[in-house]
Amino acid sequence: MAHVYFDNNATTRVAPEVVDAMLPYLADHYGNPSSMHRMGAKAAAGLKGARERAAACLRCRESEIVFTSGGTESNNTAIRGVLHALPGKRHLVTTRVEHPSVLEVCKELERKGHRVTYLGVNREGELDLSELDRAITGETAVVSIMWANNETGVVFPIDKIAEIVAARGVLFHVDGVQAAGKIPVDLEKIRVDLLTLSGHKLHAPKGVGLLFARRQTPIHPMITGGGQERGRRSGTENLPGIVGLGIAMEMAAAEPDTTAERIRGLRDKLEESILTSIPNTARNGVPEPRLPNTTSISFDGVEGEAILLLLDEAGVCASSGSACSTGALEPSHVLKAMGLTGAEALGAVRFSLSRYTTDEEIARVIEVLPGIVRRLRGITDTTRSTGEKTV
Repeated sequence: MAHVYFDNNATTRVAPEVVDAMLPYLADHYGNPSSMHRMGAKAAAGLKGARERAAACLRCRESEIVFTSGGTESNNTAIRGVLHALPGKRHLVTTRVEHPSVLEVCKELERKGHRVTYLGVNREGELDLSELDRAITGETAVVSIMWANNETGVVFPIDKIAEIVAARGVLFHVDGVQAAGKIPVDLEKIRVDLLTLSGHKLHAPKGVGLLFARRQTPIHPMITGGGQERGRRSGTENLPGIVGLGIAMEMAAAEPDTTAERIRGLRDKLEESILTSIPNTARNGVPEPRLPNTTSISFDGVEGEAILLLLDEAGVCASSGSACSTGALEPSHVLKAMGLTGAEALGAVRFSLSRYTTDEEIARVIEVLPGIVRRLRGITDTTRSTGEKTV
C-alpha cells in the first residue's frame, strides 16, 4: 500500500530537479572548493553558483550568505554568535512558541547567567507587539522570533516586528525555516539582521541550510578551523547539498503565488472537511495569516498519537507537532502556550502539505479519518464506562 505524506513541515521529498543538480558533485566534480587545482575550481564554481541563487532568492548580497548544516546550527550560531560578539549585553527576547533549537539555547544561556524574556501568545497563536516593545531594554543583545510556527502555521508580522526592534537599536534574528519556500521572504523589504533557513523543509536534502547575516552584523563563529565561509563557519562545505539547496530555493521562487494558492486550496478542502464531518474538532491557530500548507486540528476525547498510529496503518503519514520533540509524550509547548488544556493539546494532529500533494491524497485522508476518530472515541467511551485504565 502506497503511503500518502502529510508531514512536510518535518521534512520534504527531495525534488527530482534537485537530485539531478546534485549528482555531478557526487560523482564528477568532487574536488574540494578550497583547492587550487582544476578539480577544486570546478567545485568552487558550483559553490559560487549556489550562493548566487540563494542571494537572488532572498534579495541579499552573496557575501551575506553562510552555508551551514541546517536550521539548528544556524539558530545556534545566530544567537550564541551575537551574544559572544556583544559580551556586555546579556539579555535576549524570544517567544514561548519557538522551535526547540531556539528555546533550548535560551534555557542553556539562562543557566549561564543570561536573562531571557519569553513573549506569550493568545489563543489564536498571535503575539502582542506592545509586549515585545516593553521587553526590549538597553541590555538586550538580540530578539529572536520565528517567521512562521512549525506546528500551527501561524505567521508572525515580521515586518512590524522588525520596525520595533530596529527602532530600539537591537539586532533581530528570524527563524525562517518554515517560511522559506512557502511565503515570500524578501530581505530588501524587511530589515532582518539574521535569518535561518533549512534545506530539507523546501525539497532540498537534509544536512544543509544557511544563515543570512546582514553586512556588519557582529557575530562570532561557532565552528572554527579552516576559515571557510569567510571565516564565519569553518569546515569543508557540503557541496552537493549546497548545490541542491540553491536549486530548491530557485524553484520555490519561480512560481510562489500559483504554487501557494494551489496548496492552500488543498489545505482548506482538507481542513473544512475534517471540521464539518467530524464532531468536536477545532483548528488551532488564527485562520490568517497562516502558512498555506499547514493545519493543526484538535480532536476532543482522542489522543493525537492514537489517531496517527491508525492513520499510518491506513497509509497516511501525519504528525502531532514538531518532529524534534516526538517521543516526549507531553503536550505541545506551542499549544500549551496558546492556552489549550493538556487534553486539547494531546488531541492535536498536524497535516502539512507540499508542492507534490494531490487531490487524491486529500481524498484519502477525508475517506479514512472520520472512521478512525469514531473508532477511537468508541474505545474511549467504553473504557470510561467500565472504569478500565488504558496503557
